Parts: sequence; structure tokens; C-alpha cells
Amino acid sequence: MSIELVSPSGTKLIGATLSPARAKEMALTELRALLDVDDVQIGGRLPPERVLADRIGVSRRAIRHALDVLEAEGRISRQQGNGTLICDARTGTLDLSDLLARLTNPVDTLEARMAIEPALARLAALRATQADFDKLFEAAEASRDAKDPISYEKADAAFHRRIAIAARNPLLAAIFEAVLHVASDRSWRHGRETAHCINNQARYAAGHRKIAAAVCERNPTSAEQAMRAHLAAVQQQLIEHAFPRPGPE
Repeated sequence: MSIELVSPSGTKLIGATLSPARAKEMALTELRALLDVDDVQIGGRLPPERVLADRIGVSRRAIRHALDVLEAEGRISRQQGNGTLICDARTGTLDLSDLLARLTNPVDTLEARMAIEPALARLAALRATQADFDKLFEAAEASRDAKDPISYEKADAAFHRRIAIAARNPLLAAIFEAVLHVASDRSWRHGRETAHCINNQARYAAGHRKIAAAVCERNPTSAEQAMRAHLAAVQQQLIEHAFPRPGPE
């Protein structure tokens, strides 16, 4: 017998008729809707997986998949002992990030990333779990398969965020998130698209796979070096775009 449920977005769900793929899609859609509910935002955390699964009418596996996606997007943070915290309230840190975006430029921001992210890659190689390994390679493949610059930007951010999550250092992860938010400033889009053009995408995605492989091999030195080399390649493209060499007279 099917049980009729009403989702956070008001959709009626029939749990017994959902395929696994459809259940994952539905779980993600409904959790996105749930994050926009005022009392959830004020509470600062999501209910446990079991409660979410019962409320939406899907399996806990589908809920975990949706939470993985939301965590990669930076909308939630899962912390042992504290539950699933909501990180996308658009206050505090993001206000600071908006201010920083007006005071800096893409080259300066990438220099900051080069100071932070190689250290995160080193820590990730020491602390990542098997689940982190799988998600890193999935994110690396998503950056390779992106069809346009905007899709690549999202996939690229998700990969680098996965490294920060695997490093298991909440303070460094928060600093990384603030810098990444600065890097996403809309006024810099043309420069980012130039650096992330289709001619560079395959090379950058290969860099992601190299970083992921070093993390999975638990080789902190290689992970740190691979991250630094990857960011240096992006930096070079940005510099060439910002300061083009004069042509022959």
C-alpha cells in the first residue's frame, strides 16, 4: 500500500512508486525547498536523516545523496555530534565576502587561494575517508564533463569544496568558503570565463584528477604540489588576460 505524503514544497509524494533515481531527484528538490523555510533557517540545522526520509517519503540513501550534493554546494555542513548545519543564510561571512570583493581583484584572490588550498589538500590526504575519495573523483569527472564555462565554474567550485571538506578543519574550511565567495563575484565573470575557456578545461580537469589521486593515495606532499600546480596554471591564464603582452609594432 502506498502512503501519501506532502513534501515541504507542497508536492504529494507516493513513496512506493519512486524509482531510486527519481527518489534521489525528489529528495534533493525537497531539501532545497526545506532550506528556504524560515523556521529551518532560524534553527540553523536540518532534522536527522531518518526524520527527513519519513517526511519526504524516500529512503535514507536518497536523503544521504541529496545531503552530499548540498554539502558540495556549501549549503550545509555535516559535523559529528552537531548534526547537519545550514551554512547558506547569506549573513555575516558572506557580507564580509561582499566587502572583500569590492576591495580586491581576481589575481589577488587567486594568490589567497594558493596560500590556503595546497594546505587543505595536504590535510585532505591525511584525513579523508573512503566516502571522500569517491566524491572527489565524481567531482573531478563532473569538471571534465561540463558543457560550458558556467557549468565548469560550478563543477570546479564543488571539487575544491570537496577538498576543503575532506581536510576536516572547520576554520580553514570557513576561510576557504569566504575566499571562494569572493572569487565568484559577478563582475569578474569575463576574466574567469577566459581562464576557464574550453581550451583549458581538459587540462584543469586532469589537474583535478591528479589532486584526487594524490589524496586517495594518502600522499600529502603530492597532494599539496598537485594543488599548487593546478592553481598556478589558472593564475597564469588570469594574469595573461589581465595584463596582455603588447603585440608586435
